[in-house]
Amino acid sequence: MDFEKIKEQYPILDDISKEKEIFWINPGKMQCEKAIAKCELTMADIDDAERRLERFAPFIMEKFPETKDKNGLIESELVEIPSMQARLNEKYQSGLKGQLLLKKDSHLAIAGSVKARGGIYEVLKHTEELALEHGLLTEEDNYAKLAEPFCRAFFEQYTIQVGSTGNLGMSIGIMSAAVGYNVIVHMSADAKQWKKDLLRSHGVTVVEYESDYSEAVKHGRELSDQNPKSYFVDDENSRTLFLGYAVAAKRLISQLKEKNISVDAEHPMFVYIPCGVGGAPGGVTFGLKQVFGEYVHAFFVEPTQAPCMVVGMASGLQSEISVQDIGLTGLTHADGLAVGRPSGFVGGVMVPFLSGEFTVKDSQLYHYMRDLLETENIFLEPSACASFAGPSRLNTYEQGLAYIKENGLESKMENAVHIAWATGGSLVPEEIREEYKNTYLEEK
Repeated sequence: MDFEKIKEQYPILDDISKEKEIFWINPGKMQCEKAIAKCELTMADIDDAERRLERFAPFIMEKFPETKDKNGLIESELVEIPSMQARLNEKYQSGLKGQLLLKKDSHLAIAGSVKARGGIYEVLKHTEELALEHGLLTEEDNYAKLAEPFCRAFFEQYTIQVGSTGNLGMSIGIMSAAVGYNVIVHMSADAKQWKKDLLRSHGVTVVEYESDYSEAVKHGRELSDQNPKSYFVDDENSRTLFLGYAVAAKRLISQLKEKNISVDAEHPMFVYIPCGVGGAPGGVTFGLKQVFGEYVHAFFVEPTQAPCMVVGMASGLQSEISVQDIGLTGLTHADGLAVGRPSGFVGGVMVPFLSGEFTVKDSQLYHYMRDLLETENIFLEPSACASFAGPSRLNTYEQGLAYIKENGLESKMENAVHIAWATGGSLVPEEIREEYKNTYLEEK
């Protein structure tokens, strides 16, 4: 494949290859009803995932008492961050109107990241399938019985494996270990040491690779395939993970209602989500479009050295192209987003739904991190702070102003709600937080 010709065909790829921060508007976005009609997954699939998580709530409370205040649901707060909005407008001349909120998946119970949604859901779905197949329970039972010793002994004969840059490995590892599985997490070179240490403290086997995420996934899959009692969580292609993330959208309905926030023709909602391989932001976006339809505008944000999803979507090649193919390294301080090749499955699903993508330099992530800490006293890991590139720049790019105009939103921005989706950070050890707070990268 001649990638130089591809860059000529899609000029934005040339800008991306030069590490420029870009804003790409998705030309494939369709009217929402048509997009939903074309999609292989449906609202019924999300409802099924939600019910499964409710069935497991008694087990989750039993194994993780910190979830009792939410009756075993793993859910995060939606909070207003007006001081951060003022900082974005003053420091970056963002011109952001409406209301800015933070979805604190950074503080989800058990795994401290958005991966607590999809990752934990996939482990639980596999657990239910095995338990039902072998007569350990029926769907009418109280699933707390799965915490009993005889059930744990049953699951100890099975293995769960996953490839990860960090956060997915933590969610899969911690929940799988709680059920009783043998767990192997294949971690790429980008994974932080403290995440490996945390997993090992839960009895998880961590296999380290000197190569990137794609290689960790490849080797993990190969190893799992050799064991008939091993189940591989495939972050690149899993419909189950995707639907676990999508449940977040249904939970958002009541949270918005509690704050008297409407999402309708006169009150548009803009959502900005950090993106790695694509599963979490894709699943969340799919759910949001099912629930809020035309009134939600979803954007992904990726680091300039690893913008795999925008490279795949802008070129139309999806997973057939990597960031390395256009001259980037894939190396980034945003470890959770350090992915060189996107999920072809997610990219394909997102074509009619996604509004666009931003890219952001690593140096800026630390600035946003300190901005949030200083204004709202909320800590996020650097990769999660990618979400602020959206609200900080929507109105500063010509493409952003054109998008607002083309969608008939100019007169409605005063009533808009903007949600920065915080994807991780609460489990970061204090000494690492201090290190992050004092990290200033050279501006390129």
